[in-house]
Amino acid sequence: MNDTIRSSRLTGTELVVETREGIKVYDSRFLVAALLIFVARGSGKIEPEESAEMISLIEQHFRIQGAESLDLLTRAITEMAEDPELAGELAKLGQGLAEGEKEDIAVMALKVIAADGRREFAEMQQFNTALEAIGATPEIVHRAFDRYFAETMPGS
Repeated sequence: MNDTIRSSRLTGTELVVETREGIKVYDSRFLVAALLIFVARGSGKIEPEESAEMISLIEQHFRIQGAESLDLLTRAITEMAEDPELAGELAKLGQGLAEGEKEDIAVMALKVIAADGRREFAEMQQFNTALEAIGATPEIVHRAFDRYFAETMPGS
């Protein structure tokens, strides 16, 4: 099923997309899941450690149960695969996020990249592409790296 997007609009903190199949609504939870998946797929596949990290991060960040976090990630994988145009529309939703939210997303993405013990160039490219798409400034990215290292360095 390829849902060609006919129109979309931002309604508060939600993205409303009209497709041939009907109207779908996406929120910041879906956006975060989609961005983390996009970054994790930078290396070509999502490693088990990355999957586990994404589930945990979403669970903690949105204060939801693990099963709900997994469902959200599964939905994002499925819908992004079915409708490649959706990524561009989601970027519009991301651009409306507050700086702090963009920074939180960047920190989560860095943790996903590091989850499998390898930091691959392709994943860092995806990281940069994702953050650029949601309008994260270099200052936001710098703060995210500072936070990531403060949270993950031994003795911190």
